[in-house]
Amino acid sequence: MNVKDLLNLEGKVILVSGGAGSYGKSIVEGLAEAGGTVIIASRNLKNGQAVAEAFRVEGLDVHALQVDQGIHESVLALKNEILKSFGKLDVFVNNAVARPMKGYDDSMENFAESMRINATGMMDILREMCEIIGENGGGSVINISSMMGMYGPDLSNYEGTDMGNPPPDYFFHNGGLINLTRYLTKILAKKNIRVNCISPGGLFNNQPERFLENYYKKVPAGRLANNDDIKGLMVLLASEAGAYINGENILMDGGLNA
Repeated sequence: MNVKDLLNLEGKVILVSGGAGSYGKSIVEGLAEAGGTVIIASRNLKNGQAVAEAFRVEGLDVHALQVDQGIHESVLALKNEILKSFGKLDVFVNNAVARPMKGYDDSMENFAESMRINATGMMDILREMCEIIGENGGGSVINISSMMGMYGPDLSNYEGTDMGNPPPDYFFHNGGLINLTRYLTKILAKKNIRVNCISPGGLFNNQPERFLENYYKKVPAGRLANNDDIKGLMVLLASEAGAYINGENILMDGGLNA
């Protein structure tokens, strides 16, 4: 098959949780540019609809639905609406994340809230979406973790800034998600569902100048990720071009941890 056909996502229905966020919008755009019908799932429906409308103006097939990942009934409502409006699901991009903790000394109540959404809620939406992917004959799940799920924090990046220390819950649930990817690869094989994970490095988001100076000098690429860097990898893992890639965690950090 021609490689252009292998990478073509026409006819694929794709759900991106957290699709209205920074990385989420890049993911949605790339998958839609490759021909997919992309659904943004966002807790804030108004924001999701605004992002979807902006992409539709560009001729992309993007829609928005509401979900609160921490509430089981909301996840079920999303599942039912996907089946009602689109008839199937081929790809789920597990990208949503809540960040209630602000640092090491933050409250255990905020840690528990993070786990409610980022661990229990994430497992809930994964199981429900994988059920309808399996009913459609199989497909692809792409988990979005972080290089911080693979490595401890480099605190020197924060020297000279007022950014504080990174929160522990982010390392905890991202590290777990990488190994959960391997677990699900074996469990979901009987449903013909491939499961992979992408662990990006930092995305440029107007961070303080001192942070950028500290970070850039360590990265062979000489920069943070931009809005296009994740697109090609997403399309590969969502499409038939990635049919033999399964159970992998792919580090995308510009060579920072080479």
